[in-house]
Amino acid sequence: MVGSEKTTDHQAAMAATQAEPLHKRGWLVVLIVLVIVAAVVIGGIVPRLKARAALRTETYNLALPNVTVIHPTQGSPQTEIVLPGNMQAFIDAPIYARTNGYLKKWYADIGARVRTNQLLAEIETPEIDQQLEEARADLNTAQANLALSEITAKRYEDLKNTDSVSKQDVDNAHGDYEAKKATVASAQYNVKRLEELQSFEKIYAPFDGVITARNTDVGHLINSGAGAPQSELFHIASIRTLRVYISVPQDDSVNAKPGVSADLTLPQFPGRRFPGKLVRTANAIDPSTRTLLVEVDVDNPTGELLPGAYTEVHLKTPSGVPSYVLPVTALIFRSQGLQVAVVENGDAARLVNISVGRDYGNQVEVVAGLPANTAVITNPPDSLITGEKVRIVSGSEQQTKTE
Repeated sequence: MVGSEKTTDHQAAMAATQAEPLHKRGWLVVLIVLVIVAAVVIGGIVPRLKARAALRTETYNLALPNVTVIHPTQGSPQTEIVLPGNMQAFIDAPIYARTNGYLKKWYADIGARVRTNQLLAEIETPEIDQQLEEARADLNTAQANLALSEITAKRYEDLKNTDSVSKQDVDNAHGDYEAKKATVASAQYNVKRLEELQSFEKIYAPFDGVITARNTDVGHLINSGAGAPQSELFHIASIRTLRVYISVPQDDSVNAKPGVSADLTLPQFPGRRFPGKLVRTANAIDPSTRTLLVEVDVDNPTGELLPGAYTEVHLKTPSGVPSYVLPVTALIFRSQGLQVAVVENGDAARLVNISVGRDYGNQVEVVAGLPANTAVITNPPDSLITGEKVRIVSGSEQQTKTE
């Protein structure tokens, strides 16, 4: 009995010893299963979470406007104003005759370059020549009468001392002498006048220049003075320096001051510029055109520039305020006025009002309102507002996205 009980206890102990590893193995299996299940769950959820985050980020990025920016370049310190003008001779004068007669000979034709006091033509004046001879004869007669009257007056003065003549006779003799002296003076002035008229037979150039017109020929009847029919004999122009009058708009008139440089271009000289200088202004705005009349002088030593020609004057006026140059695509036209969009803090847009100056076609000059050293959006969306987030991309990236 005792033996059998011992055997039973031993078997129970052995059974318990064998059941303990089996129990541990069960928990291990369960743990492994749980790990596998967790791994499967995590492996399925995490990618979805990542995909959701990526989708959220992509959606946010796609919602941001893609913009390109530039840093505006500062404009030139000088502003070039192009205005039309007509070249004029520095001195331009018609030449008239100062005496009547017939043209005897002319010495300069159109295009001739003449010097001051150079003989241009001679006029025959037979009437004046005869009047001068007559006046000289009258002068000789008056001088002879004066000499006789002077001798008579002296004789009467001597006879008065001996009481041979009355004082009345002496006074008469002195009065006749003074009258004869006045007659001589009058005759002398008449001779001088006719000699000056005779000197007008020769026509001289009043200044250095070019003969631009000859309106007479040998044998023509010449009428003295200006305004008579066909009385202008020659037309002379001084072209060593040319004047160009231009009308500067009121907006630019404040910078159009004497001393400002200018270049002249002409269609017959493509690619060439002729330097000039603004020398004077009218100092008054024309109320009908709201422009300032200014004169630009240009040297013409070779004479290749011709008076009367059309020219374009490139007036280089100093810029009064700093300016910037932007592409026209950056401009925003709204009821608030002309605006541009700038980027602040790298991703926030802000709209600013600006004032533009000159329009260069695909670019404009901004003279006020644009902050310095800022990034300007070159392709602002129509719906862009201040404070809206934007995404800055390069020009090539923007083109790729567009394609």
